[in-house]
Amino acid sequence: MHLRELEMGFWSRLGNLWNGFLGVFIGNMESNNPAAVYEAAIEERIKDHRELKKAVAGIIYLRKKCETELADVTKELEEVNAQIPIAVQQGEDEVALVLIQKKDQLAARTAELQAELDKCKVQADDAKQSLISFQGEIEKLKREKDQMLAKMASAEARIQVQETLDGLSTDADIQALEGVRTHIEKLQAEADMGSELGDVSLDAKLAQIKTQARDANAQSQLDALKRQYAAQSAESDGNKTM
Repeated sequence: MHLRELEMGFWSRLGNLWNGFLGVFIGNMESNNPAAVYEAAIEERIKDHRELKKAVAGIIYLRKKCETELADVTKELEEVNAQIPIAVQQGEDEVALVLIQKKDQLAARTAELQAELDKCKVQADDAKQSLISFQGEIEKLKREKDQMLAKMASAEARIQVQETLDGLSTDADIQALEGVRTHIEKLQAEADMGSELGDVSLDAKLAQIKTQARDANAQSQLDALKRQYAAQSAESDGNKTM
């Protein structure tokens, strides 16, 4: 007895361990491949739907069988009811008793068949309604699968875009911009420096001296012309006085 309990405990623990592994496997499959989970659920419901169709077909078969048997028994009961008065009129009491007993049996059987038929009709109607509802559940699950997978794809795409955006580093761009700004500022500084040093450069000094020399030469020529014009004017005035 003790050994039996140990054995049962072992198999129980083994079963729990297997169920645990199975639960982990199913959980991983749910996370990694939800489409497969939906497909498995849909396939399982389709399988149940096929079994339900077989059950409904069996109920409909019983209903039709009851209808046929009820029709036969009802017809036979009508014939017996028609035969009893004839047997009584002809004084065939023994035959009449047999017919009456048969009539009672047929009447009882008719009641049984009618009750069975009523039950089969209810069962058939309920089974057909369940079959329709079950089919609707399958279609609903298929639509849910498409919708959920579409949501998952959209969410994954958004996450991927976000991760891509989060992964982009702007340091390189900022450094490049800083380099461009520094280069432009240096060029501007060089230009400003040329302007500032223009007045004190050797070329500028030479150009200034050259300009001053031209100005001095022009002034000298102007002074010479003035002296010449003055001398001519004085000479002209002396001639007039004489």
